[in-house]
Amino acid sequence: MIPVALVEIERKRVLEERGALERRLEESGFASAGSAVEVDTYYSRPDVDFLETVECLRVRAKEDRCEITYKPASDGNTSSAEGVIAKRETNVALADGGEAEHAHRLLEALGMVLLVRVEKVRTCYRAPRRPGLAVVVDEVAGVGSFVETEIVSADAWEEVARRLEETERLLGLEALPVVAVPYRDLVLAAAKEGSGSVVKR
Repeated sequence: MIPVALVEIERKRVLEERGALERRLEESGFASAGSAVEVDTYYSRPDVDFLETVECLRVRAKEDRCEITYKPASDGNTSSAEGVIAKRETNVALADGGEAEHAHRLLEALGMVLLVRVEKVRTCYRAPRRPGLAVVVDEVAGVGSFVETEIVSADAWEEVARRLEETERLLGLEALPVVAVPYRDLVLAAAKEGSGSVVKR
């Protein structure tokens, strides 16, 4: 049986007032799944600059689990002018959080280039009547607070984008500034400005 190709469609915005968002989430039937510290370590290839192609090769470590993720390069089919990003993720889940060091050693042995480490506290909200939809609040060390609306689906881009925009309107997010670049790039930019927000392994 051929698996269905699921695509993650998302838009990220600067979060200016978390309390107001949490009230709207509760009123709209969303519940928090709890908060977790995530440490994302990003890599690139020696012959291809993933910062230029906007590809993602990442090791994500949490207290109880770890995974390696790859997202393909950005182009006109993966990113819209309104900051909506749609990409198919390839995720490899490892046994537990302690496997992160093995993942780092594997990528380094293959010649991958360490770019940056991003540390954040992530809180995920879901609503039982909205399958595949998540609203994520991230407190990114040295950078700030953000809210992402994410939908994982095999439906057509137009339908999923409509659902995403509908959710943003419901939660009063449509006026918040859109952020079209990854956290990786934001942390690197902050480091160049001398904030000291990047901690490399």
